[in-house]
Amino acid sequence: MRVDGTLGGLETAAHQATAAEAAGYDGMWTGEVSSDPFLPLAVATPATSRLRLGTSIAVALARSPVALAYTANDLQRFSGGRFSLGLGSQVKAHITRRFSMPWGRPAAQMREFVLAMRAAWTSWEQGTPLAFEGEYYRHTLMPPAFVPAAHPFGPPRILLAGVGDGMTRAAGEVADGFFCHWFTTPRWIREHTIPALAEGRRRAGRTLEDFDIVVGGFVATGTDQEITEAVGRMRAQISFYGSTPAYRAVLELHGWGDLGTELTALSKQNRWTEMAALVDDEVVETFGIVAAPDDLPARVAQRYGDLATRLTLNPPASFTAEQTGAMIAAIQALPGATPKTLAAAAAPTS
Repeated sequence: MRVDGTLGGLETAAHQATAAEAAGYDGMWTGEVSSDPFLPLAVATPATSRLRLGTSIAVALARSPVALAYTANDLQRFSGGRFSLGLGSQVKAHITRRFSMPWGRPAAQMREFVLAMRAAWTSWEQGTPLAFEGEYYRHTLMPPAFVPAAHPFGPPRILLAGVGDGMTRAAGEVADGFFCHWFTTPRWIREHTIPALAEGRRRAGRTLEDFDIVVGGFVATGTDQEITEAVGRMRAQISFYGSTPAYRAVLELHGWGDLGTELTALSKQNRWTEMAALVDDEVVETFGIVAAPDDLPARVAQRYGDLATRLTLNPPASFTAEQTGAMIAAIQALPGATPKTLAAAAAPTS
């Protein structure tokens, strides 16, 4: 199993990436919350030689497909083929009110967004006219002066993030990998995520071979104090995600639909502390991993060994560089998902 970490801001990205490569990480991701996700990768790239670097995630629907195709192409060339483009749709309020961009049917729009980017890359690589016309995007102009210089690394790998079956099928059809949302469980991955990905791959005439499934999310490990504090944060985050109606189906799968209804009602009243108190130990254990450092690899294997190819995990603050390296090596020694185990998980159950 591959093990990745996360990069912080622009100022610390080069130092973090250098340390991560020395510790044995396979890759590092940046997210888009309150800063640009691409700039840290630009400074991390020359500080490393082996790490895969990517976004987890950049907000696709806040951008133009061709504008993002240029950025991704630059990072792929600059990194020598080590860049991965992770994309998410965000939700309607953010796209229309924060970014002032159009919103359609998110899964269909995201699928078309990826196809539009791929059309630009194909046009640049093959010298063919850009002629993409869809429901949401239309790109039909690419004069030679605006074609980037050729490079030998090909287009970057694209990973999409999602929860619902529609977005997950779209990822299987047009992407090279999938980010499981933090608000997920092994049962949801087994019963919804992998079957939907497999269906998308079938639509594209492909299989899940060489397709990445990335998990991460809620992990509490380290000293007793660090575990206690991490579990407290997990309760708050689980309650926040659980209050979102779009994620209600995950709770309902486990028989906790009423919990979601109550969390939504409290969120509308800004009663956040009360929300976290509703997330009991069973819910925490279902959504996350709570384990002492020595037990963590076994828990990862039990939870994700046949379901995921990559794990995103950041060490506790108390870990030394040696402890971090040992943790990474122990998890990398786990087999991880294979086409055979993914096919078994995607098979219908009686």
